Amino acid sequence: MAITYEAVKTLTADLYEWSLKRIPDDAKEALDRAAAAETNESARKVLSMMRRSADRAENTDRFVCSDSGVPVYFIKVGTQARFEGDVKRAISDGFAHLVETIQPPLLKHVTNPLTNERSYAGKDMPVVSWDMIDGADYIDITCAPKALGSGRWASLEIFSFPTLEEIEAYVLDVIVKTAAQQCPPVTIGVGIGGTFDYCTKIAKLATLRPLGTPSSEPVLAAMEERLLKATNKLGFGPMGTGGDTTALAIHIEYASGHGFTPVAVCFNCWINRRTRARLYNDGRIERIE
Repeated sequence: MAITYEAVKTLTADLYEWSLKRIPDDAKEALDRAAAAETNESARKVLSMMRRSADRAENTDRFVCSDSGVPVYFIKVGTQARFEGDVKRAISDGFAHLVETIQPPLLKHVTNPLTNERSYAGKDMPVVSWDMIDGADYIDITCAPKALGSGRWASLEIFSFPTLEEIEAYVLDVIVKTAAQQCPPVTIGVGIGGTFDYCTKIAKLATLRPLGTPSSEPVLAAMEERLLKATNKLGFGPMGTGGDTTALAIHIEYASGHGFTPVAVCFNCWINRRTRARLYNDGRIERIE
């Protein structure tokens, strides 16, 4: 058996729709923990409102946020996976089908950067990153739509042989400058090293890690803890209303590179949109998130 065009088309469309109508379980748990620990009354009310809003969207089959963003996929292809049909086309066709059928309708968020014209289709849309998994007989698909609130404030700088203290100071500086404009409480991803393009990729991948899971690298785990404490002492709070909860998690990944060291910082808003599933050669679908 083989993974078919229709299976990929249906699953990628479903993953996008699921991501718009509920928040991940770890995000729900993180919001609950934040509300229990929050000392600011206004912030507690905002966090409670977020949870009620998320539950209502899930129970009524509505969007958690009207900004549905644009479809972004991270796809890992097993080396033992077999395909039947045009897989890349299936992803774009799945998005087109979703646009025609989803309720409530999507707004036109796909934007031509040369003309600022908005539509449902465009060059290189959906945005897809590919990787490989040795020995697997499936494709692993993560959908993480990117909207304006969090997407606008990502940043990157390239250093020459920076110290860890310089890297940490830069990350905190980016967080301070963006203030509460990314719809906090946010998940912050940081990439260190590699090349210009790879650094931004691992920063984004860092945001997909289950909330609060520390880095396996002790130096980075300690940096994550320090940066999270510092960020939540800034006082921006949920949606900028003040309080102790500006970030739910800060996750850092790194890659080896040359003497020049890029450092990338990106954000996910409080909804932390993320869905994931595996599609096997035999047609079986395993829902991960």
